[in-house]
Amino acid sequence: MTGRSIDRQQRWNAELPSSIFDKGSLGRRALTFPKWDGEKITAELPASMRRGERADLPALSEPQVMRHFTQLSTLNHHIERGMYPLGSCTMKYNPRLNEQIAAMSGLADLHPEQDVADIQGLLSALKTLERSLQELTGLAGCSLIPAAGANGEYLGMLTIRALHVARGDLDRLEILIPDSAHGTNPASVVIAGMKPRTIPSRQDGRIDLEALREACGPQTAGIMITNPNTLGLFEIDIVEVAEIVHAAGGRLYMDGANMNALMGKARPGDMGFDVVHLNLHKTMSTPHGGGGPGAGPICVTGELAPFLPGPWIVEKEDGSFDLEKIPGEGDESIHSYFGNVGVCLRALAYILRNGGNGLTRATECAVLNANYLLAQMKGFLHTEHAEGCLHEFVASGSEWKEKYGVRAMDIAKRMLDYGLHAPTIYFPLIVAEALMIEPTESESKESLDRFVGVMERIHAEAQENPELLLQAPQITPVGRMDEAAAAREPDLRWAGPCNCG
Repeated sequence: MTGRSIDRQQRWNAELPSSIFDKGSLGRRALTFPKWDGEKITAELPASMRRGERADLPALSEPQVMRHFTQLSTLNHHIERGMYPLGSCTMKYNPRLNEQIAAMSGLADLHPEQDVADIQGLLSALKTLERSLQELTGLAGCSLIPAAGANGEYLGMLTIRALHVARGDLDRLEILIPDSAHGTNPASVVIAGMKPRTIPSRQDGRIDLEALREACGPQTAGIMITNPNTLGLFEIDIVEVAEIVHAAGGRLYMDGANMNALMGKARPGDMGFDVVHLNLHKTMSTPHGGGGPGAGPICVTGELAPFLPGPWIVEKEDGSFDLEKIPGEGDESIHSYFGNVGVCLRALAYILRNGGNGLTRATECAVLNANYLLAQMKGFLHTEHAEGCLHEFVASGSEWKEKYGVRAMDIAKRMLDYGLHAPTIYFPLIVAEALMIEPTESESKESLDRFVGVMERIHAEAQENPELLLQAPQITPVGRMDEAAAAREPDLRWAGPCNCG
């Protein structure tokens, strides 16, 4: 570790917030509770459950509390601090206007069990969102209920399965999945009671049509395709794929995680898809990360619409809205009530603020930014498919590994020392030492140029002093850890300022 790194490490440790208990001092308080003017309240807890001594809580002033949590917040990377190039995650900036809309009185303070007459405004907003998503996808039905992308995948599989069961076609249990698909796809298939079957990609990174023809048959329930796929490439044979699967009696499901490359430019329904889920917490800019919340609505053809879960929002002749559910149809086990309504409202605000032209422009800028990065980094970072990309691309660190002994993990860790969030690594599995990079439309040319500059510098370090990368990160609050052990045996107890070595 260099002397400069040690100095910066000492600064980090000095700035780390100590335990909030360590900061406390008797007699301090962050707030004053108002006097109670009512009658004396007698505790109704049994004596065996009452605390015998005063709780050992930290005593802090209001400034101490605010400074502690503000310091904690600065230890995390977030979209307001800098670029988030996580491929497939579409971590775009979340406009503050969306937050204001979702927090409006008359929306945020409603209860899901209020009478329908009391939530007409909310139902109108949700119905507008449904229609907007139907227009974007070119499909006839929509359900806002799924809580996230994987939840949408699951519901999509259930609707396809329900269609086959309703037709008495009980043996159609196989879902074809290209090897370039998202990792959650096979899991969603299995949970829905069906069987995944992998279809290989061609040399150009797209689905192998001959392998697809051979796999299709009376057992085929459908196919799950990410389009553009996880290599950032559009499946140029998608119409032929649809014809092959439909001819075999199956249905097409599109994983819409990469819709940021198509929004306003192309519609899944026009390509032959029967179902698509949309990650509102990606494409429509609503916040995500840290476990949620998300929203993964699905849009379907008219054929599959009767199998969507209720309650359905219906507009009556007088312009008012009601909730309707056809008995015996659909599956109500996906999510309670109307899904994650706050996320849906944020997405609606984004759609209405941008309008059709604005959404199209967002797509164009996302694709432009990705291709700019791809072109700028070709000289020192190898890409397996060099003809261009859509909103993201996958580079390979194999050459760095062979020449300098540096892996994708080491590159990613060194990026943290420069204040950059790392891209998605080791995915998709069909690319060795993969780095999956997606800048989104939020980033300026200056932001992209800084990213390229950092990558160039890390490349030079890999050539001159690879040990820097192997020991990275060196100046972050937490150094490199055993990630497998951290996931399986996390130690969440406070142990004082960390020693990052």
